[in-house]
Amino acid sequence: MTRQLHLGGFQIASHVTHSHAAWRHPASDPAFLTPEYYHRIGRILERGKFDFVFFADLLAIPTNFGDDIDEPLRRGTQASATLDPSIVAASIGAVTSRLGIAITKSTTYFHPFELARIFSSLDHITRGRIAWNIVTSLSTSEAQNFGYDQHLDHDLRYARAQEFVETAVELWASWEPDALVQDKADGIFADPSRIHTVERDSEHFRTRGPLPTPRSPQGRPVLIQAGSSDRGKDFAARWAEAIFEIDPTQEGRRAYYDDVKSRAVNFGRSEEDVKIFPSFIPFVGETESIAREKQAFHNELADPISGLITLSVHTNHDFSQYDLDKPVEDVQVTGTQGLFAVAKRLSDRDNLTLRDIGKLYAQGVLLPQFVGTASDIADQIEAGFTGGEADGYILSAASSPGTFNDFVDFVVPELQRRGLFRTEYTGSTLREHLDLQADPFASRLQTAG
Repeated sequence: MTRQLHLGGFQIASHVTHSHAAWRHPASDPAFLTPEYYHRIGRILERGKFDFVFFADLLAIPTNFGDDIDEPLRRGTQASATLDPSIVAASIGAVTSRLGIAITKSTTYFHPFELARIFSSLDHITRGRIAWNIVTSLSTSEAQNFGYDQHLDHDLRYARAQEFVETAVELWASWEPDALVQDKADGIFADPSRIHTVERDSEHFRTRGPLPTPRSPQGRPVLIQAGSSDRGKDFAARWAEAIFEIDPTQEGRRAYYDDVKSRAVNFGRSEEDVKIFPSFIPFVGETESIAREKQAFHNELADPISGLITLSVHTNHDFSQYDLDKPVEDVQVTGTQGLFAVAKRLSDRDNLTLRDIGKLYAQGVLLPQFVGTASDIADQIEAGFTGGEADGYILSAASSPGTFNDFVDFVVPELQRRGLFRTEYTGSTLREHLDLQADPFASRLQTAG
């Protein structure tokens, strides 16, 4: 069978996603606090036969830039107003039947039992369409919301995340597939011999188990990650089945693809076990000049300070203390090290100031922008897909839901015409959409560590 492209749609349960200009865009729907807002996006993506919609999440209003929430709230930066994505996921699941739904939950501020139960429940409610984007959280402001003075050290967060995922996988496996009997005639509800305690007692977590939630349609959710540091890429290569990536350069995307695939093989997995999804923002026009006008209009709405506020959140470093009109300094950050490395690389390569990086960050958190006709954008996607950059792409919106509508109406048919993308769903679960194994980690738990 010819290798097929995968597609996801990026969201935050919020007024902005990567684009900080999105909420100001005249074409954007402001009703992000209503279920209809997310139902509309879900239906558009399902109409386009997307694999999934992907919800990122942060657990605090930004305070990293100047230790103040006033500017983030005034400017409407990323994470200044959000809903819990697990609630939104259930709502989308009720109005769609095939679209996968990926949501972010942190291994730093929750317990494996709680999240295992949430994801197993969501997988039942959506009939097998749920994914977990595993994050270790980013910033001190998030730590303070959960009663800690400081954010945990980077390596400690990943050590905790390792144990967290191991524990969650054991909990999901605590019910065997046929354990729920429901034999009314003989009065047997479940077979106790097929339901197992976990008895986890490790450095970071204790739980007895089993889950009170019977085994879900997928067995467990699809696991997604976005590791960009060396430790993060190792974690992603060991556990992730789909990886979300940000790099605005072709050479960066190709290097990341080769690196993570080789790491996955080193962990005893095949390259096909890990699907890599770079993200981009498309601007589609009837002509290239119309698409360029759309791009320019959007980018002009982007505010550099908003971008630097979010860069400060992502890196857990206060960039308010630097001269905006000088190059980005080489500093140590404790948050997302990979994104800062990309920002520094762009600054050095293109002689950009911190203000320039703030502007780029506000335009889309350093995502590349694919601009042109439907055919032009399909060319860029095809080149990356066949050229060793990606197994799929995650589409992020410049305006919502307009960007999704344009892509589904014009670019998806072009990808289908080229034989790169499905014309109909062939499965019902997200694991089937992504051509993933049913339970790839069961035999490796005893050696993971």
